[in-house]
Amino acid sequence: MAITEQHMTLEAFLALPEKKPALEFEDGVVTQKVPPRGRHSRLQSTVPGRINPSDGPSHLAVAFPELRTTYAGYSRVPDVSVYR
Repeated sequence: MAITEQHMTLEAFLALPEKKPALEFEDGVVTQKVPPRGRHSRLQSTVPGRINPSDGPSHLAVAFPELRTTYAGYSRVPDVSVYR
């Protein structure tokens, strides 16, 4: 559910300063994520720790919490992103 909603271009959106909770862009519409609650926040911090080895970066995958991803005209901040 969006807290705020407004229309703009992707370029104008990317020029905005970062906010907490994060803003996201889809089809010209800007929405603000709902802040996570306790259990969700705990899971969000636990998952990357299980994917990322404690002795350094893995050659298989690396996980990031709340990493902005911008591609194909969208700009989102998923709870957890995993890259191979």
